[in-house]
Amino acid sequence: EVHIAESGGGTVQAGGSLRLSCAAFGSSLVDYAVGWFRQAPGKEREAVSCIASRDGPTYYADSVKGRFSISSDGAKNTVYLQMISLKPEDTAIYYCAVRRRQGSYIPTMPHEYDKWGQGTQVTVSS
Repeated sequence: EVHIAESGGGTVQAGGSLRLSCAAFGSSLVDYAVGWFRQAPGKEREAVSCIASRDGPTYYADSVKGRFSISSDGAKNTVYLQMISLKPEDTAIYYCAVRRRQGSYIPTMPHEYDKWGQGTQVTVSS
């Protein structure tokens, strides 16, 4: 059974960068689709970036295209979310989630994932 944990959140000024990590334990991420989601106060949880499998196709929300990048490190069994040019509206709790992969299908809805991390806070000040 896979377990995951996020890290890397923090507080940065607008225009700054952060890299979030989603480390997996108990199973290799090669068998899983991974999604990064975020939830701001009073808002629904939304997909930020997802990857169908370790080196598979990716999805980015329109609001983060060109600024966020998802990648994986098989040796570390970790998926990263590199975030640059951060904006105050990126402020949220960021969650990593996984589910068994289905070929090249990229799940983007929260209910499609069955394992979630505890979340990491990202705060972008103006």
